[in-house]
Amino acid sequence: MTSRSLRAISIAALVVPAALVLAGCSGGGGHAAPSASAGVVGRPVSQTCDTLVPADTFSVYGQRFERVRSPKPTKGSPVAQIATQDGRVCTWRSTTDHSVTVTVAVAHLPEAQLTQLEDALFEQGGSVPTYTVEGYFSLGGETGRADAFAGPYWIHTASSLYTEPGAAGPVVDAVRAAVAPDAGAPASSTPAP
Repeated sequence: MTSRSLRAISIAALVVPAALVLAGCSGGGGHAAPSASAGVVGRPVSQTCDTLVPADTFSVYGQRFERVRSPKPTKGSPVAQIATQDGRVCTWRSTTDHSVTVTVAVAHLPEAQLTQLEDALFEQGGSVPTYTVEGYFSLGGETGRADAFAGPYWIHTASSLYTEPGAAGPVVDAVRAAVAPDAGAPASSTPAP
C-alpha cells in the first residue's frame, strides 16, 4: 500500500467522525447528540484483548507471544483512530524475537462511518474473500495489514508475520468470532417449521 493510499484511509477515518458529529447535532429521536468537541461516534468495545485473540491463536505462527500492557499507537494511524473512537487496542510481542509484534484494534462504529471506510479500502484494492466478511489486505514494507468489517465492527490488525492475506486469517477469524460470531456465517439450511 502506498503512502497516498494510507493517507486516504486515514483521512476517511478522521473526516467521517466529524461529519457524523455534525449530523448527530441536528437530529432528534431521543438520543443525546454527540459532543462536537469530542468527535467520538464509536461505542466502547467491551471484549478484552484475551477474549479478542485467545493465546492459542498464535500457535500457527510457531512463536509464543506476550501482551504489551500499554501499546502506543502511531499518531494518525488506523490504530490511533480506533483508539479515539473508544475502540480496543491490543499488541502482543514475540517472546523469542521482540521485533515481531501483532497489533489488533477493534472499533464499534455507526453504519455510515463503516460504509465510508469500506469504500475507501475498496478503492485501494486488496479485497480478500477468505475472511468470511468484507476484508482487505495490503503489504507496506515489512508489515502486512488486514482490515475486516463484521457487523458494526471494524477489525484492524498489522504484523510483520502477515506476508500474505492468509497469514492474517487466524487473527481476523478469532476477533470476528469474539465480536460478531454470526457475521458472515452461512444461513441455516434448516427449513422453517
